[in-house]
Amino acid sequence: MQEHRVSMLGTGLIGMFYTMSLNGGRGRDRVQLVYSRTEERARAFAEEWEIPAWTTDLAEACTSDDIDTVVIGLPNHIHEECVDLAAGAGKAILCTKPLGRTAAEAKRMMDKVEATGVFGGYLEDLCYTPKTLKAIASVEEGALGDVTWACSRETHPGPHSDWFWDLEQAGGGAIVDLGCHCIEIVRSFIGKEIRPVEVMCWADTLVHPIDAEDNGIALIRFENGAIGQFEVSWSFRGGMDLRDEVAGTEGTIWLNHFLRTGYEMYTSGAGAGYVAEKAESESGWLFPVGDEVVELGYNDMFDDMFDSLDQGREPRETFYDGYIVNAVIDACYRSASSRQWEPVALEVWRGRENVPLIRDSRGQAAAAATEPDPAEALAAAAGLTILKRERMPGGQVKVILKNEETGELSQEIIENA
Repeated sequence: MQEHRVSMLGTGLIGMFYTMSLNGGRGRDRVQLVYSRTEERARAFAEEWEIPAWTTDLAEACTSDDIDTVVIGLPNHIHEECVDLAAGAGKAILCTKPLGRTAAEAKRMMDKVEATGVFGGYLEDLCYTPKTLKAIASVEEGALGDVTWACSRETHPGPHSDWFWDLEQAGGGAIVDLGCHCIEIVRSFIGKEIRPVEVMCWADTLVHPIDAEDNGIALIRFENGAIGQFEVSWSFRGGMDLRDEVAGTEGTIWLNHFLRTGYEMYTSGAGAGYVAEKAESESGWLFPVGDEVVELGYNDMFDDMFDSLDQGREPRETFYDGYIVNAVIDACYRSASSRQWEPVALEVWRGRENVPLIRDSRGQAAAAATEPDPAEALAAAAGLTILKRERMPGGQVKVILKNEETGELSQEIIENA
């Protein structure tokens, strides 16, 4: 397996997490060059993480002969320039979320990577948390049946760097910052091959005196009728709240990634220090995180990226995925402005076409079953559909029935205790 020589673009919190993961991950891939916009920060970061070289020249960081992979951990408005430089030099490119500030920007980056034939990976770490990977595997194995609803929530007291708060540099507020995570998590559970069709979104600036939104909620309707939902906030107090819920025809999943994860501690403040990302207090009841780079998905993410690069395959998260996310975000902002459902405009769609609604596909599957349920068969013979079956407190099994010809609803006991 190849040892990759990485150029890290950015020395902020995300650059630190990425470097921690890379230099301690597979054991072969190392950050060899770090870029920062200031000499002081570049030099200090290189010394802290034992990186051989540093630079304040972005072109050098993206094209140096000493590196084969460029990791972009810079503000959103610089992503496209980095991709153009690195792709032109034939480097593998791994870009932090969101891929672009808009779908048009993201598509240009996707097109550049694909036209030059370089490897492109979208660094969406929250799709790689150990819990999320296991939950997605369960869904893909059919444990939940057809996923009908997926909700992802990310809220905290606000970003850690000044550029996030600038509308021009970031391209938006809490939705572009946090909603990008949530949208891709929702897609992962509902199915990336299912097209997101339209969006209804509310966004507002409730607390902070900024031009962008600091809170947002959205519903995303998919072609098969499934609904994705996200809740994001830069004004949530109490740390960082990362939660996902998934509902299907055969089951439910609840995930809590950062609060109430089984590690709770009370302290008066003695020995105060770093607790976890976005923690607001160093005393009282605290919720530390065992290993942030693992629990936030960075290790599994980079393992997938470099294993995919070595094996000549696509990673779980590609520039195409980043483009789809940006297209959904664009629809969110249009909806927040129009206060109406807005279509998700996709110039490129590589998933399934003409996907049936979940209720229709389930009816087709039931009709095709080789061993139909006896109760279902009897009901069908009488022109009835079983809407619900439930065992009652006395032990009887009751069914709710619909007459398909008249629409009449009825109930019947089909089994006594």
